[in-house]
Amino acid sequence: METRIIRIEENIDLQLIAEAGALIKAGGLVAFPTETVYGLGGDALNAASSGKIYAAKGRPSDNPLIVHIADMKMLHRIVTEVPEAAYKLAERYWPGPLTMIFNKAECVPKETTGGLETVAVRMPSNKIAKALIEAAGGYIAAPSANLSGRPSPTAVKYVIEDLDGRVDMIIDGGEADIGLESTIIDLTGKEPMILRPGYVTEEMLKEAIGRVDTDRTILDGDYKQAPKAPGMKYRHYAPKGNLVLVEGTAAQVVSYINEQLTGHKSRGAKTGVIATDETVNDYHADSIKSVGKREDEEQIAKHLFRVLREFDDEEIQVIYAESFESRGVGEAIMNRLLKAAGHQVVHLSEFCP
Repeated sequence: METRIIRIEENIDLQLIAEAGALIKAGGLVAFPTETVYGLGGDALNAASSGKIYAAKGRPSDNPLIVHIADMKMLHRIVTEVPEAAYKLAERYWPGPLTMIFNKAECVPKETTGGLETVAVRMPSNKIAKALIEAAGGYIAAPSANLSGRPSPTAVKYVIEDLDGRVDMIIDGGEADIGLESTIIDLTGKEPMILRPGYVTEEMLKEAIGRVDTDRTILDGDYKQAPKAPGMKYRHYAPKGNLVLVEGTAAQVVSYINEQLTGHKSRGAKTGVIATDETVNDYHADSIKSVGKREDEEQIAKHLFRVLREFDDEEIQVIYAESFESRGVGEAIMNRLLKAAGHQVVHLSEFCP
């Protein structure tokens, strides 16, 4: 398959958007920018299109796709009911980086929902995404635009790297603003439950609707219960090199990582470190990358996936990462790092007297 790559600037070219929308209506696949990460879009109400998305990504078929809409009115066609909590959340956080799970209507094929009777829905704020959804008929199923298991793409070059020749079109709309996928909240149970942390934090959700539960498997790799979100049982966001998180005081972490780097270098391995502005000059790896100032979680979130991709570009074999606070946006950062590392974590406090 030949993939057409187009560039759309802030002043949207409606002719190009119409061509992309027509491709999706015809059953094709178009990768496009959102405010979170790039998405791989197909017709959400076409079972064959959803099947193509799974095939292009190499994605397990029981990992549901998120349906993207551009207008609240479109929601009622694809769900059986909209609870009061959804209206409250939509008023505050739609359009934006929040996905809500509802009981699905009959028109949504199970190929889109991973075989489930529920459907995940998001309304992106990115202008290109909104225009494309409208041009494609109002419902685009779109996971992240990468091969399954790889770090999600926040820049078009990584979409091209993974999907060129696998999809009909790729829209270059510049760098993603947020850099992490949307928060997912399930509204189908007795209590709303966070299934994936993101830019919309637990505190923000509670402000809108009161009580919110959290799936304990989000940050606990040893918790025996299966994740509530089917896709969370798979390894995600992984670089090609082996990634290990290190938790402890700043001095402990720097000392431990440098000691490990010395051993890996002696064996000829190419090493990397995910650091912060405060510590970037303290390490002795082949490649040291800061994700930003430690207190600026939004910048850390924005840079994380790009840094993981850059290590792949540099063929880094062993990567160590500092850990972060597991609250607010930090919870989303740690969730992605833990998944990328396969929950390999060194807790230095365990070795202290």
